[in-house]
This record gives sequence, C-alpha cells and structure tokens, in this order.
Amino acid sequence: MAGTVSDGTPGNTGSTPSAATGASGRGEVELRLPADSAYASVLRTTTASLAARLDFTIDDIEDLRIAVGEANAMVLEHAGEGADLVATFHLGPGRLTTTVAVQTRQRVVPDLDSFAWQVLSTLATESDLEVADDRFSVTMTMVSSAVTGA
Repeated sequence: MAGTVSDGTPGNTGSTPSAATGASGRGEVELRLPADSAYASVLRTTTASLAARLDFTIDDIEDLRIAVGEANAMVLEHAGEGADLVATFHLGPGRLTTTVAVQTRQRVVPDLDSFAWQVLSTLATESDLEVADDRFSVTMTMVSSAVTGA
C-alpha cells in the first residue's frame, strides 16, 4: 500500500504516517553544529521548518524561532572551546519539544532573571534548564495554538 507504514505484524496493513513521525515512524531529529553564534540562523530555520511540518501557525513558528534563539544565546555563553551545540527535537501531533545543549568549560549557574530566559519562558508552553558537571541544556516545549484553540 503506497504511503503507508507497517510494523510487520501479521494482519497489519499499515497506517498513514503522521507529520510528526514521517515515513520512518520516528519523531526525533538531532542537529549538531559548532557552538558558534554564526550558526544560530541554521538552528532557528531548522526549528521553524519542523514546526511548519507539524502545522504550527505562523505566529507560533515565529514565537518558537525567537525562543530557540534565546536558548541558543543562553547556552553558547557557556560553551567550552571547540564544543558542539546539539539540538534535539521531539515531534508530536501539534507539539514540538526542543533541547539545546553544549559541553561547558565550567559549572554553570543559570541566570533565571536574564532577558533571554524571561523571553523564552514566556513564549514556550513549558521550559526547563538542566545543569550537569560539564553540560548545560535548555529544553522548551511549544504546543501549537491550532491544537489548544488559543
């Protein structure tokens, strides 16, 4: 059957893949970039493209671009020399969770009063920071207003 995915179970004729998982059936994308602000546009554009794939509204996509830009700025400030920025995207129906992380040069104490965090946490449906000995990550979830009816 064209355009369908089957899990191989006898009798399963397959189902149409959702925009969240695509033909592979996987709903996760990882992007690895040099931890350099010159690549911020690549991260924002990738985020916007994935949100568009999930049928986010234009306003939601723009909010997400801004929020991921702020997350990028927050983690790059603490990136170790030669580190990579790793962005992980979890796609679900009308929902995109993005984690932006870097290896750090020293233990990070996040500034929850910073402009970047205030903007990000206002725009995202959910937001979180994680600090480990040598890793700093910002995670945000955005639920499309088309789904919430907002």
